[in-house]
Amino acid sequence: MKDTKQQFEHVIAICRDLFAKKLHDYGAAWRIMRPSSVTDQIFIKANRIRSIETKGVTMVDEGIRSEFMAIVNYGIIGLIQLELGYAETDDMTEARALELYDQYAKQALELMLAKNHDYDEAWRSMRISSYTDLILMKIYRAKQIEGHDGATLVSEGIDANYMDMINYSVFGLIKLEFGE
Repeated sequence: MKDTKQQFEHVIAICRDLFAKKLHDYGAAWRIMRPSSVTDQIFIKANRIRSIETKGVTMVDEGIRSEFMAIVNYGIIGLIQLELGYAETDDMTEARALELYDQYAKQALELMLAKNHDYDEAWRSMRISSYTDLILMKIYRAKQIEGHDGATLVSEGIDANYMDMINYSVFGLIKLEFGE
């Protein structure tokens, strides 16, 4: 479990570094995105991963690693947007955006540690392609919940689905970074 926590923190630090650099370049332009648009953006990334896994070839010089990183970052953006609502302008400082990023990354880590304890690190025996399929399933669940204006009868909400997408992406990144 100790290695998993360190590996998670390592991968999140890489994703956060990319997020911070894009925040510097673009500001918090993502603040205008409604949660449904964030879900669609995550869908694009997960669908591309599945396409690469299926075809075995890319036409664009970026592999699945960058797409998993994007899912982590868009998942955190989605959680921020669910909490704050979308804005009409880039209304957030870099410092505040990074503070919120860290808050949700910490929550994702805590959730992963709790589930990892209960599931006894079963994710380590899974294939990366299974994480892709699970992320796509979580996207379709989120879209269904969005279609119900966020209301569920017995299921977790959109936020829980974003958290799971983040964690499945981190698992994929850990496997890509540290091997099977």
